[in-house]
Amino acid sequence: MAAEPGATGKAPVFVLVHSPSAGPLTWQPAAERLRALGHEAVVPDLLGVADAAPPFWAAVVDAVNGALAGLHRDQPTVLVAHSNAGLFMPLLAAQAAHPVRTCLFVDAAIPAVTGESPMVPPEMTGFLRGQLDGDRLRPWLSWWDEADVAAMFAGAPDVPGRAAIEAELPRLPLTYFEQPVPVPDGWSAEVGCGYLVFGPPYDREADEARSRGWLVRELPGQHLHQLVDPPGTAGQLVAMARALTAMPPGSTGCYN
Repeated sequence: MAAEPGATGKAPVFVLVHSPSAGPLTWQPAAERLRALGHEAVVPDLLGVADAAPPFWAAVVDAVNGALAGLHRDQPTVLVAHSNAGLFMPLLAAQAAHPVRTCLFVDAAIPAVTGESPMVPPEMTGFLRGQLDGDRLRPWLSWWDEADVAAMFAGAPDVPGRAAIEAELPRLPLTYFEQPVPVPDGWSAEVGCGYLVFGPPYDREADEARSRGWLVRELPGQHLHQLVDPPGTAGQLVAMARALTAMPPGSTGCYN
């Protein structure tokens, strides 16, 4: 299936942004499926954020723009953020080196409307301190019960596999979660937003997305469902991007 061109005449590129708590392999199968459908897909590597100097959001923006360096400057961009990466979406859209028309949040945290977005709610600070091992947090998947982690991988193909996903998990400093992320004013003026929810607890974020006028779709599964169902995830991303692109600018703006 050939990709459909955007308003510039060039087909959009899907930029799949993983949470800095995880790694780029979490998006690899969906990226491969998007390419098989005729779309360009890029997965920026944010593993270096764990060793970056504060503010950590600057390293995220640099990594994403670095991954776009080889693309045509007028090629439209569909930003896709999973999990914690959703909080960086306003900065990524505002500072992108390429025109961004669409922002898709996938089982992701939703940024504040204005001002700053806290990385975690205050009540989670104690939990995170309990995950410290020396001066770094233990890898993200080790925070949860084995039964819950196993459920995230149930039914997933052997490649890349749970072992490979766990092997690349970074160990973030606690300060990563203590620093808020700024929300640039007016970043969403020409951007349409969509939310793809896999299930609880992100159903709360999906409800918030609906209240903001976003396009919301459901693909039932666990938090890493993009690994379990790459075709379904890729298909939803393409359909949502097309639906948002077909709407006049501003009609589905992020905070209308």
